[in-house]
Amino acid sequence: MQERRLALLLAAVMIGSADVHADIFKYVDGAGKIYFTDAPLKGNRYKLEWKRESKKLVDENRKRLASVEKSKAPTSARAKPPSRSLAMRRTRYEGLIAANARRYRLSPELLHAVIRTESAYDHTAVSSAGAQGLMQLMPGTAARYGVDDSFDPIQNVKGGAAYLRDLLDMFNQDLRLALAGYNAGENAVIKYGYQIPPYSETRGYVRKVLQHLWDEQSTGVVMSVR
Repeated sequence: MQERRLALLLAAVMIGSADVHADIFKYVDGAGKIYFTDAPLKGNRYKLEWKRESKKLVDENRKRLASVEKSKAPTSARAKPPSRSLAMRRTRYEGLIAANARRYRLSPELLHAVIRTESAYDHTAVSSAGAQGLMQLMPGTAARYGVDDSFDPIQNVKGGAAYLRDLLDMFNQDLRLALAGYNAGENAVIKYGYQIPPYSETRGYVRKVLQHLWDEQSTGVVMSVR
């Protein structure tokens, strides 16, 4: 879906302009929604992901499509669809997740993405570091948000959502920094100059959550052609 809409944008830019080297911009807002545009977007809500020439992107897309045709196998960057058991667990907690999304001004898709990454909707999950429950709360974080039993889905999701809301506010709605803080702790993000810490686990975690988020928001990609 994302590649298809980018291709449409590239076509629109190249047809509507004599300059085939027009720039294409990719932005992401605080909710993780993706914007492809041929002109810069203004406002603090948009974070520039990359800026590239349309000709180079067209060449890359052609090579990618050729590779797909050759292999006859899906090469999309999208994650595999959830298994049946995962989908069943997801359904079990949809109401709880929706309620906490409203309470803490978060998108349900973001909470689903975090929970899928953290525990795959297993409320009994325990990490090697001692994080527990659906949103894998560390004991200190659980105590900070009044969670007495991290294996209780109601308490766990409430505490995790509250923590994520605080991280987003702390890092000026920068979703990547909030996710890095959720994984490595906010102090690690601050220590490295308000950047994602150079930990392979944290960087992989941020990428994985964002991939799940994009899967959840497969119809939420916004194109802007000016």
